[in-house]
Amino acid sequence: MAISAKLLGEDEYVVVSTRTHWKALIFPVFLLLVVAGAGGFLAAIVPSGSLQTPGRIAILAVGVVILVAFALKPFLNWFFSTYTVTNRRLITRHGILTRTGRDIPLMRINDVSYEHGLVDRILGCGTLHIESAGERGQVVLPDVPHVEHVHLQMSDLLFGGPEGRPGDGILSEEDPPEHMRRRPQQEEQRSKSDDGETLFSSDDGER
Repeated sequence: MAISAKLLGEDEYVVVSTRTHWKALIFPVFLLLVVAGAGGFLAAIVPSGSLQTPGRIAILAVGVVILVAFALKPFLNWFFSTYTVTNRRLITRHGILTRTGRDIPLMRINDVSYEHGLVDRILGCGTLHIESAGERGQVVLPDVPHVEHVHLQMSDLLFGGPEGRPGDGILSEEDPPEHMRRRPQQEEQRSKSDDGETLFSSDDGER
């Protein structure tokens, strides 16, 4: 399920790797049971005679076509579609024969949110919305298993500290992006607190 280590950069590691939720397989499995049951019933009631064997072969062929078109293809789409979050980027991969993928550096992600309805909450999945600074804007990842956990992991990577840190898309020797830098006022207040100085003057207390 995880992306190949050969595709990861130096000091890059996988934080979360998953496929879409197994609810995508509910319909294919249901269809498999229905087609198998109906096919077996029809094959059993084919009248005996010279047309019995060709009739059963025809029933089998129709059943196989239905399963390949409406059950096997959704299963393969689910199996070969992955969502991967590393400490550097978000990686999506889709497709069976023709593979498509998209990589979004974490540094370009502005916001991460999720939503899940009642059914999704029962099944333990949801939709992840990612706002990026790229040309395409928003990325929607539907049916993400344990979406709250994935959201928490991404939020920690993106906004884990006021000064930035290795793991949020910046290297340890790089300057953090502007929105992650501590403001001078915060630094001044922090230094005063460390020196044991009060942040309020005695004049303010008398007032």
